[in-house]
Formats: sequence, C-alpha cells, structure tokens
Amino acid sequence: MPEPDGAPQRRDARSRVQRAQGGAAPGRDGPAFGALDLGTNNCRLLIARPARDGFRVVDSFSRIVRLGEGLSRTGRLDDTAMDRAYEALALCAERVVRRGVDSARLSAVATQACRQAENGPEFIERVRRGTGLRLRIIDPIEEARLSVEGCLNLIDPKAEAVLVIDVGGGSTELSWLKRSDGEMETVGWMSAPLGVVTLAERHPEPEGAGDAWYEAMVADMGAALDKGGFEDAAFRKAFADGRGHLVGTSGAITSLAGVHLNLRRYQRDRVDGLWMTRAECEAAAERLKALGPKGRSDEACIGPDRADLVLAGAAILEAVQRAWPSERVRVADRGLREGLLLQQMRAARKPARRRRGRGRGRPQVAGAGAPET
Repeated sequence: MPEPDGAPQRRDARSRVQRAQGGAAPGRDGPAFGALDLGTNNCRLLIARPARDGFRVVDSFSRIVRLGEGLSRTGRLDDTAMDRAYEALALCAERVVRRGVDSARLSAVATQACRQAENGPEFIERVRRGTGLRLRIIDPIEEARLSVEGCLNLIDPKAEAVLVIDVGGGSTELSWLKRSDGEMETVGWMSAPLGVVTLAERHPEPEGAGDAWYEAMVADMGAALDKGGFEDAAFRKAFADGRGHLVGTSGAITSLAGVHLNLRRYQRDRVDGLWMTRAECEAAAERLKALGPKGRSDEACIGPDRADLVLAGAAILEAVQRAWPSERVRVADRGLREGLLLQQMRAARKPARRRRGRGRGRPQVAGAGAPET
C-alpha cells in the first residue's frame, strides 16, 4: 500500500528513531519518557520527565484521525483512515526524536480499532516499517488498568467506591474500585463495545434531532452495560449513600466540561480535576442538543472534528449515570497515556530503590502538561 501524501518528507523517520536508541543527553532533568496511544478516534503522544511523586510534561500531541471510521460496517480499517493515522504517527516519531526519547523509554500502544480490524496487524507492521514506531495492540483489561493508573490521584481520598469510565472511539472501559486498607483496588471491570464513533455511526443524527434520537443512544449503551456489568451490594450502597463517585476520562467528557464552563478556548488547567454534578452534566448535554451540528461545530471546546461525536459521549455518560447514580463526576484530562508513563517510570526506578532501600509509594501525575497541538 502506498504511503500517504507528504510521507516522502518523513521517509527517513524510521532511521532517525533508530539513531536515537541512546536518546539525547538527558541533562540535569533526567531522561525523557514517551507514551503514545493510537485509538479509534485519536492519536495522542505525551513526553515527560520524572518529577517528585509524578512527572513534568515537556511535549504533547493530539490529532483526531478517525482510524475506526466505517470499521463497524466493514470489519476493516479504511485506506484513507489509515493514511490519516500514518501521517499523525510520523509526526509523533519526529517529536520522539526531537525530545531525545530513548526507544526503551517509549511505550506505544493501539486499542480498539486495531484490536477489532481484520487488517489491524497489517497496519501496525506498515507503521513499524515506515516510521520505526513499534505499536503494541493491548487488550481491554490492560487498557482499563492503565486508564485507572493515570487517574488515581483524582479520586476523592474520602471516597469508598469509585467507577472510572474511559470513553473511547470504539469501546468504553469501566473499572469499579473499592477502598481496602486505605488503598483503592479494582474489584470489577468491563469493556462495552460502544464508543463515540461506533455509537454515532449506529445512530446518525437526523434532521432536527430531538430527545428520541438521544435517548436511543442512551438505551443502546444501557443495554451494553446490562450484558456485562458489575454487581456488588456494598458497592452500590456506597454510591447510594454518597460515599462513591464517578471519574470520567475522554475527549467527549472534557468537551462536555468545557461547554459547562463556557470556555472560549479549551483550558486543561480548568477542566482536569473539575467536579460536575449530575444535573450539570445533563444541562450541558441539553445545551449541546439545542445547538445542533453547526452550533456544536462553532463551540471552542468541540470544533468540527468532534461536533458529530460529543453527544454520543454525553449519551454514554448518561447511561452510566443512570445505571450507577452518583451526584458527583470528576472530569479527567488524563488516562491511558499518563498510566503508561507512570508504569514506565516506576519500572525504571526499581533497581535504584533496591540498591538504596527507599522510595516507597506510587508515583502520581504532577502538574499540567504542555498544550497539545
């Protein structure tokens, strides 16, 4: 398959990645680590250096590529969609080299689209040959675990039960966490085969769409939750008594938060960690429905690339809130990539800890990142 337009300028990306095996001189700040997440809708890269109890972001990149466009109908990745994703990945490879990320400190993963597509492994091999990036297709349970890892320090320390919702393009991962001996541990999880792209494709927005169209999406997600949901009487009672809350991580949920805040431009420092009530989530969804496709496209925190997807994300969140009623949702502009970085940094520090006999505790995300471009 030919490379996409513009690829000749990046044809040597693979060799440059390979030449960076040792990475650039880390300097006094320590070595740089990278985490790349190729999802059904987005391609995201995060580069950071270790900091006390977490990390400091030095570069980030995010582009909507819609790799899973049409996948639910054909079972294959579309050629044009693969070209879009390849272009974004080539740019990621260049940033990895520019920031001096050692290949051993780069963790690159692919999720639902490549898991589901018949030609997913073929595309992964094309990316390896063309850019030098070695993407690993991860299963849903690892995806859920990494998302939880990235969101741990957004959990209310007084909460006894937490449900983490990671809304992707092709699937939604849910993890139920319960406090035990002062620590949060995962007691249940599921992967629903519906994300913002798949749900929007199953329910195209009709002219003059109203409540019936939106409720059909909520019902579809509700049915998916019924098929593989987690049940625990003590967990449900904790939610009913207000001792539990939701954590929502995804572009759709952060966009919902941006609309709620009436932001003229997206501001991560105001969105990440924001508490929203259930009523505020519902009010933001109502506002998005009233805006229509053109109005949503003009919203600074949504834009044309997400205008047809953001209500699918709101419907997924609504379905979860109906199944697990909670008055509080913590919005997370973090997740899988942050989990990958924390995992890598923890592993890199283990030998030093054994030698020095110190360093107890789990690192957390520290500080906001550079703007994604």
